[in-house]
Amino acid sequence: MLAFRADTMFDRRMFLALGMPLLSGIANGSTGDGAKTRKAKSVLVVFCGGGQSQLEMWDPKPNAPVEIRGAFGSIATKVPGVRFGEHLPKVASIANKFTVLKSVSHDDLDHGSACYLSLTGHFHPQKSANPPPKPDDLPTVGSIFRRIRPIGPFGFSSSHVNGPLVVPELNSPGQNSGYLGRAYDPLAVDGSDPEKSLPSLNPREELPTVRIQQRQSLKNALEKEQRKWESVPGLLDHDLRYKQAYQILSDPKARSAFDLSQEKDSVRDRYGRNRSGQACLLARRLVEREMPWVTVFWNPNIRGQDSAPNETDQYGWDTHNDIFESMKDHLLPRFDQSFSALLEDMDSRGLLDSTLVVCMGEFGRAPLVALEPRFAGATPGRKHWAATYSVVFAGAGVTQGAVVGATDRAAAYPVQDRVTPQDIITTLFDALGVPPTEHYHDLLNRPVAVSTGKPIKKLFI
Repeated sequence: MLAFRADTMFDRRMFLALGMPLLSGIANGSTGDGAKTRKAKSVLVVFCGGGQSQLEMWDPKPNAPVEIRGAFGSIATKVPGVRFGEHLPKVASIANKFTVLKSVSHDDLDHGSACYLSLTGHFHPQKSANPPPKPDDLPTVGSIFRRIRPIGPFGFSSSHVNGPLVVPELNSPGQNSGYLGRAYDPLAVDGSDPEKSLPSLNPREELPTVRIQQRQSLKNALEKEQRKWESVPGLLDHDLRYKQAYQILSDPKARSAFDLSQEKDSVRDRYGRNRSGQACLLARRLVEREMPWVTVFWNPNIRGQDSAPNETDQYGWDTHNDIFESMKDHLLPRFDQSFSALLEDMDSRGLLDSTLVVCMGEFGRAPLVALEPRFAGATPGRKHWAATYSVVFAGAGVTQGAVVGATDRAAAYPVQDRVTPQDIITTLFDALGVPPTEHYHDLLNRPVAVSTGKPIKKLFI
């Protein structure tokens, strides 16, 4: 911002010369460096845990040897010269609505720690491992956002839908508020029953509003003993949960947000009457009610197919073996339906203008098809690969029908515009008007940077 000394004399011509360009820049969202700022109202992250294969989806290599390109072909998209894997026809038909970033890269090679990196913006102390969540973990990005921007619907400014993500036997670290305390946890919405996202919010006939209010009054009276709890954080967390639950129970608009039966049957069918599809629909409903930060876990387990091979709801993207059968018969048809439905639905409702939608995971898959004897399955797959993978961006000023970054002939390494998970998180914060320079304070009042990367400006040019 320009600042003038009190004794500075300037006339109308100086104002036109100095002030009008400034006002024009503000009106157009200029940052002063030629790029436009991205001021979204909401961020919606579709997190696909387990590692989507870039070669079978966003970055096929049709001219590579079969041991690299795999068993699938590729198809043309709505964008000339851009091809996707053959089992994404619906997504390919709307490729003109989003940008594929093909050059995301890091070096953490196991799910738990890589998910931690992707969900917090920091490497875990136990790199390339599957550590359990701990109270002193760094907070997930939704918790950071609650810390710095606490205002949102139902008393929450962030939400996790269809979690927690299991990797594959323990909850992944990086999904909660960590050392900030449970007060900053995102609103967690279970997706195990596609028909009832929050069934506990349905009012019971024998418990009318007046009785709920009486119970709350009684609880408030008992809180006179709270002074004795100050040294027991767990009890204080429990008390906070009660307050948040009462806030939602007392707000009919809050309860209706989670009632998917209010949607038309045709809309629910378009998303898919399954766990991942209805989770994406619920995420759209939360954005519609101005939830600033929504993370929907498209699959709740990175490799649930090991124990439930006949239940598509349990499948995750960790396809060490049987990759082509798993993707063709289970993963890709549902993803193609639900993700394309989400973008089309949000676009038709005008929500893409103000919402940054991101589809990402913790890494990709290896550029060599091989059978791994340590894993279930009888046919080859692809192992973990973090050196390069693809992430999709749409809405909130993202260039439509574009590709950013490029990889080598095997989709193994980036050869142009390499970016990191830290850059992605910084871009999400920046889209919501939180600059990379902003800090929050931890529980010891120490300043902590909200993110450590750089905004990916090429997404918006």
